[in-house]
Amino acid sequence: MTDVDVINLLREALMTVLIVSAPILGAGMIVGLVVAIFQTTTSIQEQTLTFVPKMIAIFAAIVLLASWIIRTLVSYTKTVFIMIEKIGLG
Repeated sequence: MTDVDVINLLREALMTVLIVSAPILGAGMIVGLVVAIFQTTTSIQEQTLTFVPKMIAIFAAIVLLASWIIRTLVSYTKTVFIMIEKIGLG
């Protein structure tokens, strides 16, 4: 395994993590922004108000995207195992 292969493997790992986590983080960010705008317009300055809606949104995003997340991670894992097999044979 050359340095280029290791760099490509790490790059693919980082990209997979970013792709899988982006929708979940995006849902939390959007809900946080909506709650912050609501707090600003109503002058409610309760710190814990944002926690529950964010947790619900993140949980819903995980439930809705679970099959896609699993398929993406399984695809990456298969790629890693194929690379391991090539190293063993080479």
